[in-house]
Formats: sequence, C-alpha cells, structure tokens
Amino acid sequence: MDRFPTGTAGLPEAAPTRIVDLADSDRFELEISPVTKRLEREPVRMLAYNGSIPGPTLRVPEGSEIEVTVINRGDMETTVHWHGLRLDYRSDGTHETQDPVPVGGRYTCRVSFPDPGVYWYHPHIREDYGQEMGLYGNVLVVPSDPGYWGQVDRELVLTLDDVLLEDGAIAPFSREETNYVAMGRFGNVMLTSGEPDLALEARTGEVVRLFLTNTANTRVFNVGIAGARMKLVGGDSGRCEREEMVESVVLAPSERAVVEVLFDRTGPAVLENRTPLRSTTLAVVTVAGPPAEPSLAARFEALHADPELAGERARLAAAMAGEPDKTLALVAEMDMGEADAGPYGCPMHPDVVSDEPGTCPSCGMKLLPTALIAEAGGEHHDHEHHHEHQEHEHGHHHDHEAGGIEWEDDMVAVNRLTTSANIRWKLIDRATGAENAAIDWRFVVGERVKIRLVNEMDSDHPMHHPFHVHGAGRFLILSRDGVPERNLVWKDSVLVRTGETVDLMLEVTNPGIWMAHCHIAEHHESGMMFSFRVDPA
Repeated sequence: MDRFPTGTAGLPEAAPTRIVDLADSDRFELEISPVTKRLEREPVRMLAYNGSIPGPTLRVPEGSEIEVTVINRGDMETTVHWHGLRLDYRSDGTHETQDPVPVGGRYTCRVSFPDPGVYWYHPHIREDYGQEMGLYGNVLVVPSDPGYWGQVDRELVLTLDDVLLEDGAIAPFSREETNYVAMGRFGNVMLTSGEPDLALEARTGEVVRLFLTNTANTRVFNVGIAGARMKLVGGDSGRCEREEMVESVVLAPSERAVVEVLFDRTGPAVLENRTPLRSTTLAVVTVAGPPAEPSLAARFEALHADPELAGERARLAAAMAGEPDKTLALVAEMDMGEADAGPYGCPMHPDVVSDEPGTCPSCGMKLLPTALIAEAGGEHHDHEHHHEHQEHEHGHHHDHEAGGIEWEDDMVAVNRLTTSANIRWKLIDRATGAENAAIDWRFVVGERVKIRLVNEMDSDHPMHHPFHVHGAGRFLILSRDGVPERNLVWKDSVLVRTGETVDLMLEVTNPGIWMAHCHIAEHHESGMMFSFRVDPA
C-alpha cells in the first residue's frame, strides 16, 4: 500500500506529556506507537513517543549520560536523532551511523548531555512524515551551576508546531516519495505542546522561564506575548552573550529560544505567532492572584551577561575579518514541465505572466507554465482554516516573504505537486562544485572552521533555509550580510533568510561521521544534506 494508515479504531488516546527526571547512568525506554488525538473535534491518528505528543520531556543533569532503548511499534523503520547534543556519533541516530530500527525492533544507544539548555529528539528517516505525525520530544539539561539561569518562579517547556488536516485526518503521505518539497508542508492547525488550544495559568507578578522549540516541518514562528513582558536569555545551546528585553523571538524549524516572562498584569496573556499577515494565538495564560511571593519582578529587570561568550567575542575578531574556510551555496532546481509552450506565470504572484520563460520580478521564482498552475487548481483556495477567534488579520497584501522569510504557503496547489523528482534542493561546495551527498569535508577535533552560507537569489525558488549541523561541535554566528552578530549564543541551527549570506564559526569537538542539512523536513528528504568526517586530534 502506497499510503500510511489513517484509521483510529482501537487506538489509545494520547496521554499528557510527562516530565521524566533521569540521573547519570540511568536507563530509559522510548517506545513509538500509534495513538489518537482530538484535533478540531475529530479523533485523528498520530504517532507518539511513550503515548504522548510531545513525547516525554527528559530532565537530566549537565555532564550525565544515560542508556536509551528505542522500541519501534510505528508504521515504518526509523531512527531517533538527539538534536543539538554533542554525543558519541554512533548514537546520533542517522542512517550514516546506525541501522534503521525495523517495525517491531529495538535499538539501544548511549546519550550524553555535555551542555546546559534545551534540546530535542525526533526521527531522521522520513522526518517529514514522523515529525508531522507527532514524533518529537524535549530534553532539558539542568546546569551544574545553580546560578547559571536567573531566578524564576517556574519553568515550562513548550513545543511549537503545525499540522495539515484534510477531511478529518492528517493530510496523506506517500510511502514512496515526499511531496510539498518546494516550500515544505505548512499546517492549518497550530499546536503548542501538542494542543490546538493550550490553556495555562500564572499568578500575578510571577516570572516563568519558557523553553521554546520549533518542531514544525517548515513553518517559521515569530513568538511574542501580549499582556506580559519578555526577556531573551538563551538559545539553542545555553545562555546568550547578554540578556535583552524583546517583543518577540523568531524561531525557524529546529531552533530553540529560552525566554523569561513577567506576568505583571491580571487577566489573559496571549502567546502569539506574529507574522506580517496575522497574529495567531498559540496559548492563553490566565493571570490571577494571589500575587507571587516573594516577588521576582525587580530581579527580572536586571540584564546579565555571559562571561564565556564575552571572551569568545574577543577571540573571534580575527575570524570576523578573515576569509571563510568553506563556502556553501543554497540553491533550488525546478523541472515542472517548463519546456512546454507558454505562457508562463508565477504561482505566488498571479498578476505576473510572460510569453517567455524567466523569473518572477517580485520573488525571483522560476516562472511555470500557466497551464500547470491551472491544472494544479490555482492558488486561491488556501488550505488554511485556523480558528477564526485565534486570528487578527494585518491586511491582505501578499507579504508572505517579508524579511526574507516565507511565513505561509502562497502556492499551495503547486507546492503539493512538488517532489524530489521535479525540484532538487542543493547544498553546493563553492570550492569544488560538489553537491549534497558528494560534498566531502574533513576536520580534526580542536579546529575552528569558518563556514559561509550563501542563500543564492539565482535559484529556481529563492527562500529561507534553517541550516543544522549535527553534534560534531557547536557554532557561533559571526555575521549576517557582513554585519557582525550583535548577541552571540552557541547554536546548532541557523536561519539563512532569502538572499542572505551568513558566516559562522564551527568549534569542532567530537570525532566521527556527522550530517549537516536544511531542517525544513521536505528539503532534507529531497537530498539537501551531506555528511562530513571529523578525525581525532
């Protein structure tokens, strides 16, 4: 059968997500199995780790190592990738480093946690399918220094996601190929920690630390909170160079942010996704008395700096000025029948029509035959049907790509038709011309490598890409379009906006075979990835 099962008969309901405290040398079982979850009033078949969506949040001490046994009772062979963790490469969970776990099989790995912060786990085979179906969970690494983070009343771990529902089920997937390869699969229902209508509570004056993870296939979130104040304190892997008050934080797929929120007003505070088109409710926090005692409001005002990263900034001066050691271009090639007779048009801008092949002057996308666009069904029956009460429109202009980010799918029907057969996403090593799996980089533990990422506008579909490097090390963003990064933080993923050039410094710490790829799941599945080798010092 070409499609995955969608039936819900006899399946258990998804359970609430548990926090599991684990100590050094503990053992833990992680089981993949189908569940039902109620989305938009209908039970929908999804997949869960240990019966919940998200899977259990593992809370572990910094410097610890545990043994995890993965049990696969899902729909297809799989692996579990431990995202952002600098661990032994044989436990990284990719097809390069382990055999896939067959349905009915199990696999045991050792997972280590050298860095404080928030991390996550997810499949690395048909990631587009597994993540959309609910296979993701967080890891919270508790710092060994009790003063590492500021003082707060509580901590909350939240995932940000969306799913595409059609006819009361998650829109179908083919077992044979990935679709929505052009832009990635955008959802029409937002999920915060797995819930379409997450309701939270806080006391007036309470300070809550939120660990945010974007687990969506392709959607970029811009997260703000109306009715409360927010301070950015950390990112992918620990603290920021300096804390700062912010209105919102942008999170591309796989990125994390650590924010502290002061709920200083009684009443509802609304966690929102704010894009140029609309604000969408992600969660509602009911803030009520009695006031938090003792009050941490005065402490919230203090903005702390991280001494380690201040030292790194001084070390990076030479690298900022120097030429990159490696340069990667990010490019798309489309073949959607353009050789056929015109006229040609842009699926994203219907007013652009030409008798000759070319590119759209508004977005740079390769023009497609208008007959193909019409055959796909046109582009004005968007599959978006978010709850009306959750949205506030910001106008009706076509501004989906504001700031170099495609916030929504502006070419739904054509996007659905795109597969790795008709669009090829590529990472190209500019020094050798090697593409994707043919790229052959070798590093040595202890090296610091300057990598330049160039998101080419000379591409059949220019768009943003979140670029992720597996646990060979961690990196600092040096600059964007030549402008030095103003607030350093150790990262494993970086959003490279449309047309942007990003320089980063990779600190290489772990030997083995490692992957680097775009974390839009559909781009990753279409081949936008490569592996590199790190030798011991």
